[in-house]
Amino acid sequence: METQYSRMVTYSKNVFIPVTNMCRNHCGYCGFRRKPDDLQAYIMQPARIEKILKKGAKSGCTEALFTFGERPDEDAGYLRRLKDIGYDCTLDYLLDLCRMAIETGLLPHCNPGVLSYEELALLKPLNASMGLMLETIAILPAHSNCPGKEPGVRLETIENAGRLKIPFTTGLLVGIGETEYDRIESLELIARLHRKYRHIQEVIIQNFTPKPGTLMEHHLPPSIDEMIRTVELAREILPDDVAVQVPPNLISPGMLIEHGATDLGGISPVTIDHINPEHEWPAVEQLKQKVGRNVVLRERLPIYPQYIKQEWFSEDIQSLIQHLAGDDGYRKTGIWRS
Repeated sequence: METQYSRMVTYSKNVFIPVTNMCRNHCGYCGFRRKPDDLQAYIMQPARIEKILKKGAKSGCTEALFTFGERPDEDAGYLRRLKDIGYDCTLDYLLDLCRMAIETGLLPHCNPGVLSYEELALLKPLNASMGLMLETIAILPAHSNCPGKEPGVRLETIENAGRLKIPFTTGLLVGIGETEYDRIESLELIARLHRKYRHIQEVIIQNFTPKPGTLMEHHLPPSIDEMIRTVELAREILPDDVAVQVPPNLISPGMLIEHGATDLGGISPVTIDHINPEHEWPAVEQLKQKVGRNVVLRERLPIYPQYIKQEWFSEDIQSLIQHLAGDDGYRKTGIWRS
């Protein structure tokens, strides 16, 4: 007798490309940011990025996740290094990288921090979706000396993405000093923006993990009960067409799926999680074991099916989306049952 599957959980396959680890913010929990004079500070070179993109395409990935520290152009030393590879500003470099990804067969998803309406408008035609974590609406010590983490600034970016009809990812970072009330308020603000613009495709509920050498290296991560409660709140507060995502390399997803999580985000067979390098991505075969019983695991693109059907994309990526997506808007191949 065939088993009845009660839930569908989605994921995408990506390559994670940190264009630079320079950043104007000084978050107390971040192990990604580097100082300008740090030998590990970098701008990833075009040839290296092209190699990663080609390897990702050959490995069956559909998404090129471009991320970097916020407003790196504010540092004069960084700008000199950027000019050495032929660019006057990071946005121009990012636009060319998006074109490179599309030519390689991958759909860009850019997450470059706070952006203006004009910057979002320039990136929109070359992106299947974009993202910016809200993290929290609370003012916290963890965000001291972080101009880009002022909640109003981040909400403005998320709202401008809605005005431009950009399929968007945002989320909460749980356990950095905020309260449950703060989480509820954050989720309600995200829900309000989505009801106005209908552009939030997923909300990540991400657990803080302490990083050695950071100001919060001894700060306790959230408990599993806190994560379950936050996922439940997200599912209760957010509209039904917004996916609740949890990162399967940071927390075991099975129990969170039981409490409302519906997506596992991007996993990569090619690159590490550069924000959390100590936590390996699970392979798809491992995911099938982690999601629990009675779950359909389905591969999607970085743009969710409803936005494909509504044609929230430009002519620049139309043919690639049509090549990768089936009639239902999901990846043409990639369905497994646990």
